[in-house]
Amino acid sequence: MSAKWITRGWGALAWFCGLVFFAPVAWMVLTSLHSESDAATNPPSLTAPLTFDGYAEFFDSGAWPPLINSFSASIGSTVIVLLLAIPAAYALSIKPVEKWTDVLFFFLSTKMMPVVAALLPIYLFAQFSGMLDNISFLTLLYCSMNLPIAVWLMRSFLAEVPKEILEAASIDGAGLLTILRRVVAPIAMPGIAATALICFIFSWNELLFARVLTGVVAGTAPVYLTGFVTSQGLFLAKVCAAAVVVSLPVLIAGFAAQDKLVQGLSLGAVK
Repeated sequence: MSAKWITRGWGALAWFCGLVFFAPVAWMVLTSLHSESDAATNPPSLTAPLTFDGYAEFFDSGAWPPLINSFSASIGSTVIVLLLAIPAAYALSIKPVEKWTDVLFFFLSTKMMPVVAALLPIYLFAQFSGMLDNISFLTLLYCSMNLPIAVWLMRSFLAEVPKEILEAASIDGAGLLTILRRVVAPIAMPGIAATALICFIFSWNELLFARVLTGVVAGTAPVYLTGFVTSQGLFLAKVCAAAVVVSLPVLIAGFAAQDKLVQGLSLGAVK
């Protein structure tokens, strides 16, 4: 078999896999545009009239506060994580501390413990400190969850920064903050964007802690989404509309940062 046909075969396989992964998303979007009666038919009708009633019911049912809470916790925790992770990664890569491999292993080991194992102590601490149903506490919790992986990622990105540039900036009299802001950050921007997007996605999709630690005031979008599954039944069109809206911020962020994301995740892959 010629190389041309092998290439076409791999291309066809890639298209098939892409369509398989895209089909459930397309079906969810299509179902969200149907009425409840049309969405509940078996088999579902592809020619049913389209309507935005599911989206209207979703936003009319009080969806804005959970969405705002998710944006506040996700964006706030991502910003704080980057402010802490970049200096820490700088110390572990460009100005390595002693036994920096042990430090990185400690960071990574914090992600090995099952999340549910820490749920009860964190709940008791939040209850004792009066921080239950508080979006600020949830933001700090997301920071602690995402900081180890952010430091690990940023360390690999900052290790690619040419040390000659940093030495030249130091000779010119630039301080540490100036070097981080005006030298390191522009060079490592693809890595920073990739890390920020990953932290945002982890925070936005987190459900377990948000479900247990929040209530009426600080409930997030994933928690609000689970509330559509009631004892009265599953309203499929409304659930699909809610799932589309909750998924949009992550999709938009990923699409907007796709260039820097690819650059960041492939940084250092080819020497």
